[in-house]
Amino acid sequence: MSSVLRAICPLLFLLAASRPVSAELMPADSAPLEFHGFRAGATLAELQTLLQALDGGRLRCERAKADRRVSECRATVTDVELGERVNLWVSAIDSVASVITLSSSVSAGQLDRWRRTIERRYGRVDATVQGSQWMMQWVRQGRMLRLTWRIERGEKVASVSLVDGRVLDAWGRDRRQPASRTR
Repeated sequence: MSSVLRAICPLLFLLAASRPVSAELMPADSAPLEFHGFRAGATLAELQTLLQALDGGRLRCERAKADRRVSECRATVTDVELGERVNLWVSAIDSVASVITLSSSVSAGQLDRWRRTIERRYGRVDATVQGSQWMMQWVRQGRMLRLTWRIERGEKVASVSLVDGRVLDAWGRDRRQPASRTR
């Protein structure tokens, strides 16, 4: 047995012993993180279909100059359940949404509806405060949903951000790969 293998074996044993119960034995997460049909990991085509169904709006996208696989998209959503006029921002990598943010000025009642909608589906979490901003966060299977709110120029502004860590991680790995060389 090589010295490297002898050094690694105890570490592998410790990792195996500390591993949680097998994924097959754990119940599947039946509620992927989403908000009013918006979910990180959706394709731009899926998001466009959702916008068409909500209010007929269109995503306006621009490709990044530094990395042509990255698109920044915007739209405005007018939906009664969301509350009047909501700004939508999407960062997509290879046409897959890595970060989605819905943001709007909201009444206290509207913020409570957003919070209750999320809590009914994903459970209650404590709100944390940093400076003048409040935040609640849920994480599932490499994805995150965050509800934030603050007072800005006398109005309550709230946003829901959805992040797909798997999409961002894959993009980060791709960016670190050295360019292949031709011989």
